[in-house]
Amino acid sequence: MATLIDTRPSSVRVEMRILGAPLPAAPRAPRPYDRIKAATDFAIGTTLLVITFPAVIVAAIAIKSTSRGRVIYSQLRVGRDGRLFNIFKLRTMYDNCEAVSGPRWSKLGDTRITPVGRFLRRLHIDELPQLWNVLCGDMSLVGPRPERPEFVVPLQQAIPGYSERLGVKPGVTGLAQIQRPPDSTIESVREKLLLDRCYVNRYGLWLDLRILIGTALYLAGVSYAGVRRLLRLPNGVSESGLNASMPSPSLVNV
Repeated sequence: MATLIDTRPSSVRVEMRILGAPLPAAPRAPRPYDRIKAATDFAIGTTLLVITFPAVIVAAIAIKSTSRGRVIYSQLRVGRDGRLFNIFKLRTMYDNCEAVSGPRWSKLGDTRITPVGRFLRRLHIDELPQLWNVLCGDMSLVGPRPERPEFVVPLQQAIPGYSERLGVKPGVTGLAQIQRPPDSTIESVREKLLLDRCYVNRYGLWLDLRILIGTALYLAGVSYAGVRRLLRLPNGVSESGLNASMPSPSLVNV
């Protein structure tokens, strides 16, 4: 799929229409904080990239010496206003594993993950190459998790308001990422969407600072609930507008 899609914004919107997905919401008007956020992303992203570079090198050696395939891989993701971009990550799964399984979310005990990859995921070291996406302007340090287009299409069709999360740049961390576990079902997506929509409506310096501090606490071992209580993070319920009584549709390979 990645080889068939032109990543220019106009072409992306046409491609999303061809795939049968509702087009993302109209671009939001810039806010005064957006320039501060962009400058902060670049400054902190550069600093973190330099500091964590030795860890990336050690991880790359471990990956290369224990399994075949590329050390760093790129994968197509949907960004702000439906624009597509290639995200970079350290490979944690066996090479070309989706040729058998097809695109699907990772789950507990996923046999596609290598032993080294499991360790890297536990420490979130595999996410560090995304700092390059931050410097390139495709991502922010804080924002909704960037999803794959294979999943965005059915999720937009299944969940009202899903495209609203595309109103800001996706983030390396975010309000939903530090309060909820990774997506595994439609219901879990609905729960995280409440937080994503809350962030899109409320993002600002104070909220971003709390999310970054919360990320550090989470990495240090504080639970999702503990992070939420300590930093008094919004739970997103007031932003929902979702019909909680909707049946959970089935998504194949998601």
